[in-house]
Amino acid sequence: MRAGGGAAAAAVAGLLGAAAAAAAKLALGPVGEAAGSWLSVLFRIGCVGLVFACNAVMWTVFAKALRLSSSSATASVTTTASNFISSGLTMCRGSCSHFYFFSRELPFSKHHPLAVDLLTPQSETLIKRAACLPSPHSEASGRGYSGAQKLLASQAPRAETPTRTMSNNAGTDLKVTGIDFLKSQNSHLHHTDAYNIKNLVVRRGQAFQLQLSFSRELKAADKLALRFGIGEKPMKIRGTLLSLKPKQEQDFSGWQISIVKNSGKECLLSVTSSPRAPVGKYTLNVKTGTNIYKPENDAVYLLFNPWCEADVVFMADEAQRKEYVLNDTGYIYVGSAYNIYNRPWNFGQFEEFVLDACMYLLDKSKLKLSNRRDPMFVSRAMSALVNANDDSGVLRGDWSGNYSNGTSPLDWIGSVSILQKYYKTKKPVSYGQCWVFSGVLTTVMRCLGIPCRCVSNFNSAHDTEENLRIDIYLNEFGEKLNSISFDSIWNFHVWNDAWMKRTDLPAGFDGWQAIDSTPQEQSQGIFQCGPCPLKAIREGDVYLPFDSKFVYAEVNADKVYWLVKKVNGKDKYIRISTESQGIGVNISTKAVGQDKREDITAQYKYPEGSEEERKAMQKASSFIRPSGIVPRARFASTVPMDAVISEHEVLHETVSKTGLQLEITNKEALYPGNPLELAITVKISTPGSWTINLTGSCQLQSYTGKVEASLGYIKETVKLEGKSETQVPLKIATDAYMKTLASVEDEVLIHITAIAEVQGTDDKLTKETTMSFEYPPITVQMPEMAKLNKEFSCAFIFKNKLNVPLDNCKLLVEGLGIFKMAEFDEGDVKPGRIIKSEIVCTPTRLGEKKIVAKLTSTQIKGISVEKAITITE
Repeated sequence: MRAGGGAAAAAVAGLLGAAAAAAAKLALGPVGEAAGSWLSVLFRIGCVGLVFACNAVMWTVFAKALRLSSSSATASVTTTASNFISSGLTMCRGSCSHFYFFSRELPFSKHHPLAVDLLTPQSETLIKRAACLPSPHSEASGRGYSGAQKLLASQAPRAETPTRTMSNNAGTDLKVTGIDFLKSQNSHLHHTDAYNIKNLVVRRGQAFQLQLSFSRELKAADKLALRFGIGEKPMKIRGTLLSLKPKQEQDFSGWQISIVKNSGKECLLSVTSSPRAPVGKYTLNVKTGTNIYKPENDAVYLLFNPWCEADVVFMADEAQRKEYVLNDTGYIYVGSAYNIYNRPWNFGQFEEFVLDACMYLLDKSKLKLSNRRDPMFVSRAMSALVNANDDSGVLRGDWSGNYSNGTSPLDWIGSVSILQKYYKTKKPVSYGQCWVFSGVLTTVMRCLGIPCRCVSNFNSAHDTEENLRIDIYLNEFGEKLNSISFDSIWNFHVWNDAWMKRTDLPAGFDGWQAIDSTPQEQSQGIFQCGPCPLKAIREGDVYLPFDSKFVYAEVNADKVYWLVKKVNGKDKYIRISTESQGIGVNISTKAVGQDKREDITAQYKYPEGSEEERKAMQKASSFIRPSGIVPRARFASTVPMDAVISEHEVLHETVSKTGLQLEITNKEALYPGNPLELAITVKISTPGSWTINLTGSCQLQSYTGKVEASLGYIKETVKLEGKSETQVPLKIATDAYMKTLASVEDEVLIHITAIAEVQGTDDKLTKETTMSFEYPPITVQMPEMAKLNKEFSCAFIFKNKLNVPLDNCKLLVEGLGIFKMAEFDEGDVKPGRIIKSEIVCTPTRLGEKKIVAKLTSTQIKGISVEKAITITE
């Protein structure tokens, strides 16, 4: 019914339009022009009045037709009415680009000097339909009609006389014939010259220059506008299209364009984007009058700018900017709390397709344009997108130990091949673990211009209930019982810090913010973490967003040890001890400008036991659920109270009467294929005779704390007199662990736990430590310096000094700016055998570059090396 009424109303509007057209033709016809009497004048005036009367009624009816129509019918009604109106009320003399009323050219004529800019592409479409203008996407099309002018354009009568010759004809129109993006000059000033991309890459809030070439000299009266668009369909009304004209002051959007030099047919422009502009990929075209020029490479990439004081990612120290934004190589620290080693990593943020991959992630994030201005929103979105759990992001995580359907996490030596593969396939890449997630997130953040670093937290707590407590269960042999534990302690966990001002928080929380892309716990329904201010973690302000409670627990939780014994056929839980200083130790990152580890624990927490630390813990505890005293099992919401031995339920540390201490050491280097020579030292510092029951166990576990195999244990009773100590050996045979090394694709660690109980006292103590295997090194032979674009050779040499053969050896090598990732299949390497692989390199970039190599086999996974070389001209 509504559509029928709309069509009828449209028909009436068309008839009224035709009547108006007839009156207009009578007013302007030959008779009217020939007669000079007062009668003809009155006739002409009457016809003009009829024109306006018909028009007034017609538009009222036409508006009603639109209201009565459905969305599909509206288009039909609009087209029908426009046809009636165009045929009845417009005069197109020779070209429908020119409009005349009473023999006068209208100021909204396409080539008229008073033409103004269109507001939106939709307006262009409407003008085209109503008045037969050229396509808005052609270079000759015009943009620039107000609402009233569009109405007049659709009503102008069609001319039947020949086209008039215009004073400002096409031959004198100003047209752009070319754009020079001055890429070399601009990219050097914007610190973007390393990006391997043809397009211009600039940083926001900083001027860059463009050289325009014209068909003639640019004059003061000429209209010139640069149009920057972002997104699929840039529009002014959405804020995704900026039309900027040269002037001295800033545009309302914060952008500014000025003419630096105008000489002949060339003009040098300076463009300064807003320091709050959304980051992303912008298209650029130039409008001169009614002409639009679109360059072949019209995309300009706009990034965050740590060099700009007005940008919220501003970083004042140049050495830090070089490290945290421009450095494309680095280290990720792994191992165990007191046996830390570096893992070289190629971030490669400047490599081919990496920037495009990051722009794809920005688009995929569906962030509002206004949120793409803020590194807080961008970093949180990227922490979600680097893992594939919720949104088909970059990396699929896997800790199963079987990676036959993808690449083992230990086989990656950098982010480049991961991001390139993801950008090419648009599908998640398999597989990642925490250091891989962190390495890729560092690449993404640095690529977008946000300062970022990898952070390794040793003895990292995964507190699933945010109660600042990790329960550790041991059997009577001192072996960890992971199967009944909710929580876990990772030997190390790697996340990231990103640098920014937090305009969304109270003052005092600017600077480093923790973000984490490893999928551990959901935040706001998806796997993302941060940004959380480090200052909030250190001060205990865990009420602040985002995920501050979880990060606080990772570095501050307590370890509560429980001994699980069978008593009358039932499990009894005996609390042995609480350790309050074992979580979050030796927090590490690469030092600025140096190839060494920097300990940043003090940025996350005050010294253990200090007054500041106690105040921060008290404040944090007020926002976190109390831990209670009952242990939590995986398969029950609570443990029955009668299962807990009451005499050990106190939560504070028991004061030792004997000064009992434990130490765990290794007597020999821990090489795979050799027996593991370990020892537990028991110390007493109080005079007297003491009898100590000692239990010690050795297990192989992954870095997440998952037990892979139990290798052996000891149970002994030792006697000490006075202040003394004794050492008890714990030896593990080679056969006890080599099969496990070959069956698990992860790198495993050696975990030793000791429990000591002094008879006749309440003194009980638990000590645990984790050790890493040691491996023979890879040697790199190459010159210290090489010439740009000149070949040189690089050799990688490895000798198997172990007592066991290494099966299925692979050598992975990569040198950013020197050669792409290469893989050598070395087969089986028997004890004593030497392998040598060589690659011919042709450096393409100047400066210090690093070559990274990694050797993996069935038995060992963690042999890597890097070496630097300086490339000169």
